[in-house]
Amino acid sequence: MEAGRRVVVTGLGAITPLGASARDTWEAMKAGKNGIGPISLFDTEKFKVHLGAEVKDFHPEDYMSVNESLRTDRYAQFAIAASDQACEDSGIEGTVDPERFAVYFGTGIGGIRTFEKEHERLLSRGPRRVSPLLIPMMISNMASGLIAIRHGCHGSALPAVTACASGSNAIGEAVRMIRHGYADALIAGGAEAAICPSAVAGFGNMGALSCASDPDAASLPFDKRRAGFVIGEGAVSLILEEYGHALKRGAKIYGEICGYGSTCDAYHMTAVQPEAEQSSRAMIQACREAGYSEGESVYVNAHGTGTPMNDSVETIAIKKAFGGKLDSVLVSSTKSMTGHMLGAAGAIEALACLFSLDEGVVPATINLKEPDEVCDIPLVAERAQKADITLALSNSFGFGGHNVCLAFRKV
Repeated sequence: MEAGRRVVVTGLGAITPLGASARDTWEAMKAGKNGIGPISLFDTEKFKVHLGAEVKDFHPEDYMSVNESLRTDRYAQFAIAASDQACEDSGIEGTVDPERFAVYFGTGIGGIRTFEKEHERLLSRGPRRVSPLLIPMMISNMASGLIAIRHGCHGSALPAVTACASGSNAIGEAVRMIRHGYADALIAGGAEAAICPSAVAGFGNMGALSCASDPDAASLPFDKRRAGFVIGEGAVSLILEEYGHALKRGAKIYGEICGYGSTCDAYHMTAVQPEAEQSSRAMIQACREAGYSEGESVYVNAHGTGTPMNDSVETIAIKKAFGGKLDSVLVSSTKSMTGHMLGAAGAIEALACLFSLDEGVVPATINLKEPDEVCDIPLVAERAQKADITLALSNSFGFGGHNVCLAFRKV
């Protein structure tokens, strides 16, 4: 690592179930707004699952031509829109050598809506009617590629595809790119648009999704009543920049990404390792990099999916990471409001951490009415809480055993 290469966030953009910008998303999060409702993107009559956290009133033509929108999957449309916002917010364009400007953008599933549509066409109308754009529209690297094209990024343009840890891995690896001197700025984040019949059926038949009919009793992290996550969609983009570069151009700085832990359970395709050995180690790695001192005020934005196993094992991970000393730690899961945005989850939760540090407000786990005794950690429930936190951590765990923790501080 080159000495002194710190990484800060100088721009944010968001298209989420809570709002059409980063600020709107955060204000809704602070207010405890629930972004979950009946799925409208397809008919769920024959499905066990009827609720999702959809992006509302999104018009891709606000960010691209009609022809471009027809050639771009919804997940990539979200990614482009969020990244356009972040670049505008940051003012980064024209201030960095294009060969030192890169993109790391995560997605868990990529263009599954396009694949589903074209597969139906294959079966009903034959192979000659399948779109020649099927492959470029569905592949998981296309969001990062399209972002690079729009913003002239000639550095690396890579996806992170680690299921529900994708957004966090993209951000963490982007941090390392800057720290080790390979880039001066990156567009990083995550996008997902998997609220479609095949994905909802697959997750639902796996038993991973909540079958609740009440939006306020569906995504219930750390609650005794929890019975699965609610599928969400959207994108969040961050402009990461080398600190000295940001200072030199007088950039607005949201905060510093000061720690990154990444481990693998190497245990099971979908189940978390029950002793939380590697998920806690990811947290410990991030805390060590961030210079954590025992007793300082910490906010943990938990992975907190609302599945029975995840929340109980994450409780163990948090306890292990802090040696059982949680007197100055606050925990919440914003998935209670956003649903689980899959490959975009880590990015929106990074946004939450940055705003929490800046404003001294910890968002709540809404609808947490019956806390599970097994999840005996200091949870912020129902309403956002003022707290002068000095360190914020974001946990992301993905199918395949991927564990990520990002650490943030004020600058």
